Amino acid sequence: MEVKPINSRLVKIRLKGKKINITIIQCYNDSDDEAKDEFYDQLQAELNNTPGHDMKIVMGDMNAKVGNDDTGYDRAMGRQGCGVINENVEKLLEFCSTYDLVIGGTLFPHKDIHKLTWNSHNGRDKNQIYHLMINGT
Repeated sequence: MEVKPINSRLVKIRLKGKKINITIIQCYNDSDDEAKDEFYDQLQAELNNTPGHDMKIVMGDMNAKVGNDDTGYDRAMGRQGCGVINENVEKLLEFCSTYDLVIGGTLFPHKDIHKLTWNSHNGRDKNQIYHLMINGT
């Protein structure tokens, strides 16, 4: 139905479904603090302009390590994440809570090797920073 490149970090695709339409937003979040705020502002603007009855999927590199402690955010994530949280997780969890999104990779138990989405160039560091969020209603 629609393909909308928003900028170099966001693209929105709207697909026609049999029962409901699906909006997918593919993301790449930067590590720069100023760019993070602009990223979330643009992402929120796109979700605000998405029909309320659409299934919403937001996915990509969010640069957020969510860990496995869902205290205060049990609607936005499960306890099956991996790693230790970083400074980007708060913005992601607030965003998910605001838009009733749940982080899929934290819901079900899997071996870490199946949850880790990023490897450092030296192969030593591994993290779960790519996420798929889907609306919970």
